[in-house]
Amino acid sequence: MASPIISVENLGKRYRLRHKAKVPYTTFRDAIAQGTRRLFTPRQLDSGEAASEEEFWALKDVSFEVQQGDVVGIVGRNGAGKSTLLKVLSRITEPSVGCVRLRGRVASLLEVGTGFHPELTGRENIFLNGAILGMSKAEIRSKFDEIVAFAEVERFLDTPVKHYSSGMYVRLAFAVAAHLEPEILIVDEVLAVGDTQFQKKCLGKIKDVASYQGRTVIFVSHQMNAVESLCNRCVMLQGGTVVADSRDVRSVVQSYLSADSQAAELKWTRQTTRHDNPYFAPRIMEITNTVGDASPYSRQTQLSVAIAADVEVNDSALTIGYDLYNENNDLVYRTYQTDGAEDTWPRIEPGFNVLESPIPMWLNEGRYRLCLRGGLHNRTWLFAESTDVPSVEFEIRGGLSESPYWQARRDGIVAPVVQWRKALT
Repeated sequence: MASPIISVENLGKRYRLRHKAKVPYTTFRDAIAQGTRRLFTPRQLDSGEAASEEEFWALKDVSFEVQQGDVVGIVGRNGAGKSTLLKVLSRITEPSVGCVRLRGRVASLLEVGTGFHPELTGRENIFLNGAILGMSKAEIRSKFDEIVAFAEVERFLDTPVKHYSSGMYVRLAFAVAAHLEPEILIVDEVLAVGDTQFQKKCLGKIKDVASYQGRTVIFVSHQMNAVESLCNRCVMLQGGTVVADSRDVRSVVQSYLSADSQAAELKWTRQTTRHDNPYFAPRIMEITNTVGDASPYSRQTQLSVAIAADVEVNDSALTIGYDLYNENNDLVYRTYQTDGAEDTWPRIEPGFNVLESPIPMWLNEGRYRLCLRGGLHNRTWLFAESTDVPSVEFEIRGGLSESPYWQARRDGIVAPVVQWRKALT
């Protein structure tokens, strides 16, 4: 087996944090007295100025290997150690313990203007960055027009980059990093600074760099759709340590989202007689799926709702269904078991009944609340709009589409993946 292009062994990064003790409240007279004492006594720290120091490990015992051509997503909450890890891999900072072995040229995009000299023009910075990467002038010239076109900064090419906006900085910096053919490309969340169209353009370029050019990419993002779409491996950091590392990207993303999300109430169970009635007395209502995953779900997961109830009196006018609300409390849709042709309605009989219904997975990302609704048609409501009715909650994040242009939540309540075709003329 070929040697890994990146080897990280027992990596640790320690910082020393100094804390100045809180200065107690003093009056103006106290301040004059202290100043007078300092004139006649050697300089010493006041009790209120005493400083303390503590060790903080941003990374602890991190070990992994990356093969050439891998696209590795690094996920974790803010403060988990993601940016510190990328700075160590980029040789911006030295590790406190452990070692990192890199077999190839590295291009990093960790913050706006990484590697740029503010007094140099965009043109000069392209050649400067290429030289830092070990490229010859001829190699840089061969890619120059492609870089400028991608960055969309032709008009400002001979302007010092200190006059660039943050978006222009990012466009040019990413274009240089992606087109000068480093063996390893390291990209942090800095892409979020650019506009939406350019973000999509960058993500498409990363996919091209990895899939067709065989280069290695380390990618940090809080956009889980981008991580799922681009990466063939995912590493999750928590408190500076690796808590998950798998080529099953969705499983790692699911673990991250579950840890970072408020628990959803996927199941309601009868606790009181409040909702009892002779026509349809609910006992259980829950969200189910065939895979067994827990919320938040991917849109690729087929969800259903199951409603179990006791029926004493069989009434043909019974309609049972639910209302689905999004996190803004907007009604997304309403459905009953009587929506289709009459011969397709499920038969409800006296005794114990369980009704099931699939949940359409054209829902957008977000959190949803599903509320029981029903009654006797044109006669009376048994369950209507109220916070007291049986309800369950679930969340959808990730798996929006396989399109490289669809990396983030779309506007709108629903987000169907519509198949287009060219009409024959």
